Amino acid sequence: MEDIKKWIKKNGSTAFFAVLLVVLLVSPDAKAWLMRQVASTGLLNSSISESKEMNSSTPLYAGFMLKNEDGTAINTADLKGKVIFINFWASWCPPCRAEFPSIQEFYEKYRNHPDMVFLTVNLDDNPELGKAYLKQKNFTIPFITSAGAIPKDLYSGSLPTTVVLDKKGEIRLHHQGLADYSKDSFYAQIDELLNQKR
Repeated sequence: MEDIKKWIKKNGSTAFFAVLLVVLLVSPDAKAWLMRQVASTGLLNSSISESKEMNSSTPLYAGFMLKNEDGTAINTADLKGKVIFINFWASWCPPCRAEFPSIQEFYEKYRNHPDMVFLTVNLDDNPELGKAYLKQKNFTIPFITSAGAIPKDLYSGSLPTTVVLDKKGEIRLHHQGLADYSKDSFYAQIDELLNQKR
């Protein structure tokens, strides 16, 4: 016992960092916390791109079918004239967990805006895991699942992926990986899209 105390006294910082590393490797919430700290620095911010003129009056992703928690179908074609925030996520994904508090904050700020739609699309193999995660963390964002094929232009397999469509259905943001969506600079860009005419 005396030898262990001496070793800890001599190598305390090494032991601390070893335990911390093990916790980060094992716990998705610990990984998410660390990633959230990095995202809060602004290094991972994403931004809205400039508009490209579209030749078609049909929304870009008409036919992309989703369903909400109670099973009601959602067709993105019906959302023409709205700014659409789409986030593809899974409960097991540490970067998804890391960015969720910022998405929740963004949702709280804009949830009642008549021209803003949130499609937070859960891609867990078992949707019940996603529902349980939202409930456990007290997130109130909409629980949406895919009801058909997801267009490759929106999602190509990397989690998390976030897409913002403007009122014409044009992709104005396509970001793969962790980002912070609770920054004033991001809100200003969303406000700009919301203020554009349909």
